Amino acid sequence: MSESWFVRPATTKDIDAVYELAGQTGPGFTNLPHDRDAMLQRLARSEESFMADLHEPDDELYMFVLENAQTGQIGGTALIFSSVGTKKPFYSYKITRLSQYSRQLDRIVTTNVLNLVNDFAGASEVGGLFLIPDLRRTGLGVLLARSRYLFMALHRERFGEQVLTELRGYQEPEGVSPFWEGLTKRFFDLEFADADRFHALNGNQFIADLMPKHPIYTILLSEEAQHAIGKPHKVGAAAMRLLEAEGFRHQGYVDLFDAGPTLQAYVDDLRAVRDSVSAMVQADPMAGAAQRARMLMASGRLLDFRAWRGHGRVTDEGETLCLDSATMALGGLEEGDFALYVMNP
Repeated sequence: MSESWFVRPATTKDIDAVYELAGQTGPGFTNLPHDRDAMLQRLARSEESFMADLHEPDDELYMFVLENAQTGQIGGTALIFSSVGTKKPFYSYKITRLSQYSRQLDRIVTTNVLNLVNDFAGASEVGGLFLIPDLRRTGLGVLLARSRYLFMALHRERFGEQVLTELRGYQEPEGVSPFWEGLTKRFFDLEFADADRFHALNGNQFIADLMPKHPIYTILLSEEAQHAIGKPHKVGAAAMRLLEAEGFRHQGYVDLFDAGPTLQAYVDDLRAVRDSVSAMVQADPMAGAAQRARMLMASGRLLDFRAWRGHGRVTDEGETLCLDSATMALGGLEEGDFALYVMNP
């Protein structure tokens, strides 16, 4: 089933499907707001980004959808921001450790401190990864996530040296964010659900505007709020493991809104980018399945980009990619085209 799906750029024609998906994400999923006008604006911005003639990142948004080649069903979304923190600040909290010693009491007090920073200016960001429940545990989430890295590999000039991702922060079973309740709410006359919607539509600048600019000692927060710092939402734990396997690391940065972990990596160190190989495609109708290996593949420029999974074999020291007709059709390939492939996806 998973090999009838492929990833492609989203367009404004996908508005109905994407809006329906946005209604299933739940609170805290700010990159896919359940607001039709806002979503249409994002799709239009994405289309403009794909069509732009660029040689360096310039605050673009690239949105992708997962499509079933047989039915046309849209089963998921993912996106890339080409460069954050350049047109407007991209704020995070950086966690540092502070120890203070009293000679009179012969006592050391150690606490974490949240510092407001804009350390990721110029970095790219991946986010908006959502897969409908029926397709989970099929491996399609991995295809959707890794397709973004292959797009970056094929269009390297459009992205920064670093890439980051913000995971949704921990929420209690009833949907309450302990960090919001324990800290952020004190500076806003908003309930979490209302603030979450505003955040999804407008970003986190309003938080940076009204929150204190001085370091925040976490020891002053409730235990529930402290324990939520850097902890992902329960539905994001698996995504965090996948990101770490790809090369992302959590190095002490968290989101202003709900203290979800921010992970970072160098684009060229991502496993899909580092291990991808460009090869010329050749039809391979005769080889048996046992001779083919499972691969992640991608091809095409900008709006013609596609990523998919299938089986193939490589010859000529990896410079020729031999595929059967079904796999070539899924990728929209003809003999002589070039594609990226990654073994053992």
